[in-house]
Amino acid sequence: MNLIPVYIYGKKYLVPEGSTIITSIEYAGFKLKKGVGCREGFCGACASLYRLPNDYKLYGGLGCQTVVKPGMHIVQIPYSPAEKKVYNIDELTPNNEPFNKYFPEVYRCVSCNTCTKICPQEIQVMDYVQAVIRGDISLAAELSFDCIMCGLCNIRCPAEIPQFHVAMLARRLYGKYIQKKSDRLQKRLEEIKSGKYDEEIKKLMTMPKDELKKKYFLREIKLDTD
Repeated sequence: MNLIPVYIYGKKYLVPEGSTIITSIEYAGFKLKKGVGCREGFCGACASLYRLPNDYKLYGGLGCQTVVKPGMHIVQIPYSPAEKKVYNIDELTPNNEPFNKYFPEVYRCVSCNTCTKICPQEIQVMDYVQAVIRGDISLAAELSFDCIMCGLCNIRCPAEIPQFHVAMLARRLYGKYIQKKSDRLQKRLEEIKSGKYDEEIKKLMTMPKDELKKKYFLREIKLDTD
């Protein structure tokens, strides 16, 4: 096994070549209680910052997906300190008025595009912020669809905008007021409430894990294209 030097929280460690930031930190002896989640790049819990030798740039990425390099300086950002606003979606309107009230800082955006550059999902973050400012909720929801709420955009933003919370509100407004409703979905929800699938759900709950996985991957998927 080939070991390479990395710096974790400023201290030098030798870790296996090809390791991710998460596995390198664990190999170095750290026990992670925060800053780690699904380990598959979906939950956004392992946001990390790093610098490379002879490179002035500060990079960001997901700890479970970013492979370490010799001489890399690493720090994890398990939480981006941004206030989570409380609102009643039924009382809001699908335009920029809710953002005027709950996220007025969006108007401080200077279009530097730093948020987009650091996004591990390669989302056009600045573009969806600008869409929110224009009141184009549909575009904001579409552009931010793959957001995993890691918060790296917020950490790097010179205007201190909590972009990931802004994006969440945009998607909620879109889902509540703009997206076409599915008649089949409503029908299925009513069937679930009536208890039609109670017995089947009980069987799934007691099914062995391997059998449940097999059933999941062999399931028939019908897309609602209406």
